[in-house]
Amino acid sequence: MQFTTTQDSPVSVGSDCLVLGLCEDRQFGPGMAAVDQASDGFLTRLLESGDLPTKSGKTVLLHAVPGIAAARVLVTGLGKAEKRDGVAFYNAVRAAGKALRQSRATSAHCLLTEAEVADCDSPTQIRLAALGLAHGNYVYTATKKPAADAAPPTEQVSFADGDGVQAQLAVAHSIYQGIERCRDLGDLPPNLCNPQYLADSARAMAEHHDGLDVEILDEQKMTELKMHSLLAVGQGSANESYLIHLSWRGGNADDAPLALVGKGITFDTGGISLKPRDLMEQMKFDMCGAATAIGVMEAVARLKLPLNVDCVVAAVENMPDGKAYRPGDVITTMSGKTVEVHNTDAEGRMILADALTWTGKFVKPSAMVDIATLTGACVVALGHHASGIMTHDDALADELLSAGTRAADRGWRLPLWDDYQEQIDTPFADMKNIGGMPAGSVTAGCFLSRFTEGQTWAHLDIAGSAWQWGKPESATGRPVGMLVQWLVDRAGGWGVVEG
Repeated sequence: MQFTTTQDSPVSVGSDCLVLGLCEDRQFGPGMAAVDQASDGFLTRLLESGDLPTKSGKTVLLHAVPGIAAARVLVTGLGKAEKRDGVAFYNAVRAAGKALRQSRATSAHCLLTEAEVADCDSPTQIRLAALGLAHGNYVYTATKKPAADAAPPTEQVSFADGDGVQAQLAVAHSIYQGIERCRDLGDLPPNLCNPQYLADSARAMAEHHDGLDVEILDEQKMTELKMHSLLAVGQGSANESYLIHLSWRGGNADDAPLALVGKGITFDTGGISLKPRDLMEQMKFDMCGAATAIGVMEAVARLKLPLNVDCVVAAVENMPDGKAYRPGDVITTMSGKTVEVHNTDAEGRMILADALTWTGKFVKPSAMVDIATLTGACVVALGHHASGIMTHDDALADELLSAGTRAADRGWRLPLWDDYQEQIDTPFADMKNIGGMPAGSVTAGCFLSRFTEGQTWAHLDIAGSAWQWGKPESATGRPVGMLVQWLVDRAGGWGVVEG
């Protein structure tokens, strides 16, 4: 989807569809009022008869509105003003994007930014509107081609021209390229998107973007580095494991980079601790932490952020086999700490243990954030609305929470108190890889914290936000938006991008 601006009035814009927003106060914005006037009160009559939506996310498509150049008018409910924050606005716009795609309109003009959004300035609102429309327009096509009579994608959306609007639309386009890459990787089936595929995707990205470099560590190199925890998880698979390192150097040469560490379990059977069959097919999404990290790097390279950013992905497949690691095994990690395996389905923390150690040793970041579809317990705690954030660093927690709110990609902080650490103690190793049922997401964070000592570090559990369990929906692309906003904040704000 491409974004443009126009100085034409809504009445005269010759697009396939006008996209209007209507709040529960039933007051028309300037653009909608102009359409109503040009159509001799057509919208007013529909409103009075109860045929126009005001509830957030509800839509009505109108054809051949009199006096209007556009072939269609899509009216989208934006809900109550007091409840319209950035997330509510983004969700309503995303619904409009889906309806727009289904309308068969290949071009549109968007007036949704006329509505006020609480705690959301105009540039942010423009970005959210563009991102929401693009998100709603997404359809997976890699292994299922659209039917011959399927609605075509909406290829171009215009917004009213104004100060800085084009710059914000360009920013939104770059961010969505990262989100779309994340969604594409997440949606691919595991027989295609295996560890080698992730490595090849990283290489292709580096070749496409000047300033983006890549390094791939194979199993032989990881064996030399004693990354036995990561390798243990993959040893039951016929597919080789890799550590993928992407680096962007947009800052000063002597500036310590920010690092993103992604969990890339391209399929998770649970290993010897085999998962139940229900929804196991969705375990292709267990690499969405890796997809997020790679997607963020796509956006970083497109935005040309003036800071140094590294992405480290542990790409592994967890399969049951005669060579697979077992419950009861004691594994020595790259850090030298030992882990007693109590459940081979707690594999994400095993690969991240070595990935975090490698990142701390070789990248030497000023701060690092790992992203992982780590625990079902986080879905129980937060559902599909927020990513779980765990860190000992209050400032870093505040940065991520703020970035998530402004990007309509929210997180929620969970405790990481020392009280929980005893749940992963064991007499047979330095720690065990599960802490039992109570606070399962927190004890997973506690496990990772033992491999980040001395680091400014946060853990994002995205098991609930990366896709929606049990629904035939695609990967969401979250939390690419939150992390891009965090990096932009660290770089000095959107001004450094627009300039």
